Amino acid sequence: MKTLSATALSLVITATQALASGGENHEGMGLLTTFFIAFAVLIILFQMVPGLSLFVGMLKGIFSSERREKEVVGGK
Repeated sequence: MKTLSATALSLVITATQALASGGENHEGMGLLTTFFIAFAVLIILFQMVPGLSLFVGMLKGIFSSERREKEVVGGK
């Protein structure tokens, strides 16, 4: 019984070490993963274009309203 327990324990320890090691042939990211990340980056970039145009329009509106108020006040 003692021999069986020692054998089983040594097999479990060896198997967990073998499963924990990553192996020699680590390929990195696959092709689909690269395409998915590139697609996500493109979505973010294309969403920035309308956002930046709205931001520029907001800045134009803020600075042009100050000029209009000065013209209206100066005209009275």
